[in-house]
Amino acid sequence: MKRFLSLTLALLFTVSLAGCGGEEDVAQNNDGDVTSAELFTDGEDAASDSMTDPDDGNVAEVTTEDANSTDNGDTATVEGDKKTVGFVTNGIASFWVIAEAGARQAAEDFGVNVEVRMPPNGPEDQKRMLEELVADEVDGIAVSPIDPDNQTELLNSVAEKTNLITHDSDAPNSNRIGYVGMSNYIAGRMCGELVKEALPDGGSLMIFVGRLEQLNARQRRQGVIDELLERDFNPERYDEPGQIISGEKYTILGTRTDNFDFAKAKSLAEDAIVAHPDMGAMIGLFAYNPPNMLEALKSADKIGQIKVIGFDEADETLQAIKDGHCIGTVVQDPYMYGYKSVEILTKLANDDDSSFADGDFIDIPARKVVAGDTDESKKIVNVDEFWTVLKQRTGQEE
Repeated sequence: MKRFLSLTLALLFTVSLAGCGGEEDVAQNNDGDVTSAELFTDGEDAASDSMTDPDDGNVAEVTTEDANSTDNGDTATVEGDKKTVGFVTNGIASFWVIAEAGARQAAEDFGVNVEVRMPPNGPEDQKRMLEELVADEVDGIAVSPIDPDNQTELLNSVAEKTNLITHDSDAPNSNRIGYVGMSNYIAGRMCGELVKEALPDGGSLMIFVGRLEQLNARQRRQGVIDELLERDFNPERYDEPGQIISGEKYTILGTRTDNFDFAKAKSLAEDAIVAHPDMGAMIGLFAYNPPNMLEALKSADKIGQIKVIGFDEADETLQAIKDGHCIGTVVQDPYMYGYKSVEILTKLANDDDSSFADGDFIDIPARKVVAGDTDESKKIVNVDEFWTVLKQRTGQEE
């Protein structure tokens, strides 16, 4: 079995990627309920998830024990006759640091080795990493597909050789066994709700995201659009990029894609501010988008004038919520994505397929993080409470 070094937390939080993104005028190219109390449970409690995706009744219940502590070891340790599973992301970002922490904790809890791979430069890197893990004869792989529509053959080839599941972003047309994640369409609509709070009288806005090839990015974007245009619930709907989309109160000026290029993400935000100085809001749908939007607004002296709505839990985004510079952010649970993926792959490697007995979707629903009070019934979490638990999980306690 080959050994690979994992990237350190410091590297992952500071890395800046170069890539070939889409054109700047293109509207886009690219992650039972768990209650707030359960999300913030101490180590010995179990978190249970039974939320049903209105688009798909095949939703399994999530039950995870001892998932709140983490080992931040920088390398995957291959020991003796332990089974080994792979956890492959769709890029390098702070979001995936949290997911890696969950994956490593699960590996410790369930007595397996985990090999974490983070492709820096898109589909080709991801393909290489998947092929290397297959060649190493790992006992299962969890992957967040970068371009599922064009990776079906690759994913099916992997599925022929080992247990394959998806996480964060699905590839429903492949032969993967199941998906660990959330309804990205619902999460997008939650972002739309935050926009309505920020701009109750309506206004114009721009959406920023890494790339639209990923199903999660497409569905988040569509959820935002449908919520703002007061449309019915339809995750299959898709408004093609490259056009202004207007409703009775809100206008989506477009979507800018950066292909995981952090420098480009900031420059696209800067360009949008210059081109649309009167826009009301900016929405960032990948973890690194809101921090880059905030930097661009700060440089343009527009903090507070143009509202910011985020996605995921970058430190800069959470601090901006505390400072009143960001309305709120919709968060997934990347820690649990990593944890559940390793747990399920371990079971599958031991001929236990009970995880997907109730369907092929393990739903870990999104939450809104805001400066206000926690409200479990509305899936709202206070930023200080959320950040405290996040630091505990990732070993960053002060």
